[in-house]
Amino acid sequence: MNATQNTFSLKSIYIDFREITKARLAVSVVFSSIAGFMLGIANIHSFSWIVLLKLAIGGYCMVGASNAFNQVIEKDLDALMDRTKNRPVPAGRMSSNTALIIASLLTIIGIVLLYTINSKTAMFGAISIFLYTSVYTPLKTMTSLSVFVGAFPGAIPFMLGWVAATGEFGIEAGTLFLIQFFWQFPHFWAIGWFLYEDYEKAGFFMLPTGKKDKSTALQIILYTVWLIIASLLPALGYTGQLFITPLAAGLVFLLGLWMLYYGVQLYKKRTAKAARTLMLVSVSYITLLQLVYIFDKFLR
Repeated sequence: MNATQNTFSLKSIYIDFREITKARLAVSVVFSSIAGFMLGIANIHSFSWIVLLKLAIGGYCMVGASNAFNQVIEKDLDALMDRTKNRPVPAGRMSSNTALIIASLLTIIGIVLLYTINSKTAMFGAISIFLYTSVYTPLKTMTSLSVFVGAFPGAIPFMLGWVAATGEFGIEAGTLFLIQFFWQFPHFWAIGWFLYEDYEKAGFFMLPTGKKDKSTALQIILYTVWLIIASLLPALGYTGQLFITPLAAGLVFLLGLWMLYYGVQLYKKRTAKAARTLMLVSVSYITLLQLVYIFDKFLR
């Protein structure tokens, strides 16, 4: 019986830790960092599994810490939404103090691990946590500009990998940042659209006009166009060591058109289903784009 209880207890702890750090999101963010890292090491021709492991664990800790702090700050608001009411803190399975201790430990571990790679990587990781918890989170109940602010920490992971690999922040890292920055808008506005009623319960302002209207859908299309342009910059030869071949540029362009198509569909239909489809497409888009960049780098 004790063994069963211990197993159940360990499983519960694991599930709560996974939820407090938002494991799925954290893993996808770590993937972006690894993608940036692979692009960076292709230029310096020096690969280290140890550095990659530090980046992956340190990156997970930083994202997990941000999410844990966020859930402590928003525990009362999370309790109002169907999507979040069963999270460990609002559901009462974990105290705010415990969540704060976890968030603080993850922050320390994350910064230390990233610092052992290089100081710039640790600095950008720390900036990401600060912007997410201290600026983006409070703004969510005040203004739709919170998405703009949140796009900054959200765009850091892709370029963080490059900085971890090279120790430098230049035009290459800046371009990777720009791509993921523009991607944030159609992605999160699509989420804000199909979860509009749930967000409304907590008083969150996620859509640029505050409504599920044509103006919001049009802005999604415009930012998708900016995303396509940013993603093709490396093909023009002005982004330093970050360069993609015409073949890769063609694939990236087709991916952009794929995402743009679903943005236009949302403009036409303005339904929750269309918004959810766009969100799913946006997740596939950014992953496939990063893979195209990587394969192009190593196979040319």
